[in-house]
This record gives sequence, structure tokens and C-alpha cells, in this order.
Amino acid sequence: MTGELDALLIRLRAAGERTRLRILYLLGCGELNVKDLTLVLGQSQPRVSRHLKLLSEAKLVERHREGNSVYFRPSQEAAALELTDLIARLLPSGDAVIRNDLSRLEAVRHNRAREAQAYFDGHAGEWDSIRALHIAEDKVEAAMLELAGPGPFPAMLDLGTGTGRVLELFAPKINSGIGVDLSPEMLAVARTKLAEAGLNHCQIRQGNLMNLPYQDHSQDLITLHQVLHFFDNPQPVLNEAARLLAPGGRLLVVDFAPHELEFLREQHAHRRLGFSDAQMRAWLADAGLDVAAHTELHRFGRTPEGNLTVQLWLGASAGAPQPTIDE
Repeated sequence: MTGELDALLIRLRAAGERTRLRILYLLGCGELNVKDLTLVLGQSQPRVSRHLKLLSEAKLVERHREGNSVYFRPSQEAAALELTDLIARLLPSGDAVIRNDLSRLEAVRHNRAREAQAYFDGHAGEWDSIRALHIAEDKVEAAMLELAGPGPFPAMLDLGTGTGRVLELFAPKINSGIGVDLSPEMLAVARTKLAEAGLNHCQIRQGNLMNLPYQDHSQDLITLHQVLHFFDNPQPVLNEAARLLAPGGRLLVVDFAPHELEFLREQHAHRRLGFSDAQMRAWLADAGLDVAAHTELHRFGRTPEGNLTVQLWLGASAGAPQPTIDE
């Protein structure tokens, strides 16, 4: 008990300063890096970094590196999270300082959103040309929700998250979610979209899909939406997903059926031109997963290039309930 009392005193001393209270309140609104906080607080980078160091040492905030930036959020340890939630409730939202902080935070996010949108607009033509080849995305998303099941899912991992859309889609069904991608530009888009949607229970992380820093059997739902065709060999990605899947967990894979649209390889960096059901089942089996469900979504009508069929596979670890949907 003495140790818990000492830990609480350390946290209270760390939080008991005007700027650090403001930082804790701001981080409760979403992950921020040092540059974001200097712009909102109007303080120098060394001063803000010093405050963050003290909060980190008291285990009130936690940090993660993403490229050249370091992002901060409230600590997820139960005792620390309870304290930071209490502080956020006690701070008067009508206070002039807090109002100004929130106003500047909105401006920082708006600028970030403009930068993200510029990147997205610059690549929208590429994505639109691919979407035109397959069934409408809302149909794909509806099938994903149905196949995954009603949830709730305590922990979700979206691998190759891109714009973070899959996290948005599943946000009502999950307690916490992490989207992983290698591209800093796509991470910026995803972080902006999730912040605008107020989805503070979803996080964005940079990472290699074949070597993820998460514990074995820690995820209840893992999604791979239009990701595997960028890999020459998808097996290591599926093996890593299977390692992370909790008992009774589910792996939802969405990708194309075999096709002959070579321009996707030449112009859009696709390494594989779709996957057969037999091949995907073999990979999932090698990863130690059963195929609990499989479905195909065909596009009717034909574009000059041809059509793409979208396939969905639900891989289940031992003990997962078996959905009734199948092809």
C-alpha cells in the first residue's frame, strides 16, 4: 500500500503545475507531438519537452516514436488513467485559458487536416480508378461488419490502416483499436480523420507488418483490408497476425480474386494480382487458423479494363464462434 501511496504522490506532484495540467487536458483530446503542444501552449520546445519529461517520469503520459516525431497520450495504466480522467473533469472547460488552448488546438488540427487532404487529393485519382473496378465500397464495408460479427471486441488491430477508414468503421464495436501503417503520409491522414471523428479510443502507429511490437494473443479482431496484394509473399504477414490473435479471436482479410489487370502492378505497386480461395485457405492454415467464413462480392457491368471481384475471408483461432455466412 505504501508503494501505491508514493506513486500517487509522485503523480500529484507532477500534475500540480499550471502548464502540466493544460498538457494533460489537451492530451485527453487526442495524441499530440511536441510541435503541436508548442503551438497550442505558446511555449518553447525545450520548456514543453521538460514538462513532458516530468509527466512521463511520473507515468502520467506515455510516448511513442513515429519517424522523426514523438507522440504523447495519457498513460493507459489504470491508476494513472483514473487520475488524468479526474483532472479533465475537474478542470473548468469554461476557463479562458482552457478555451484558448482548445481554440488553438482546433487551428493546429485544421492545418494538419489541410496537409493531409492535400496528400489525399494528390492520390485520390489512383484510388478512384481502382474503386471503379469493383463493387461499391459501402457494400464491402457492410460485408466486413457482418462477417466479423457483432462484437464487442476489446482490442482491434488494423494492419495497413491507410486512411484509418476500417478503424472508423469498427469504432462502435471495439473498446480500443490500433491502426498500423508504414507510410508517414498515410498515418497523417489517418490520425487527422480519427481526431476529427472524436475516436480517442483509436490510435495510429508506424510499424512493419511482419514484425509488430505487440504481445502474443493480445488482439480480438485483426483486419487486413486490401493489403496483402502489396506483398510478394503474404505468409509472414498472416503468421504475424495469427501470433497476435487472442483465443477466440478473428482475422478478417479482404482482397481481390485472381485477375489479369497488369496496370495495377505497373502503376499502383500491386505485387500480386489477386488470390484464389484455395491459396488463401492454405496460407491461413499454415498460420494455424481455420477459415470460418468466406464470401465473394462481384461487380456487375464492365469497365474498359475489366472488373475485380472482392473476396473476404474470416480466419478464426481455436475457440472462435463460427459465423453462419459462407459462400
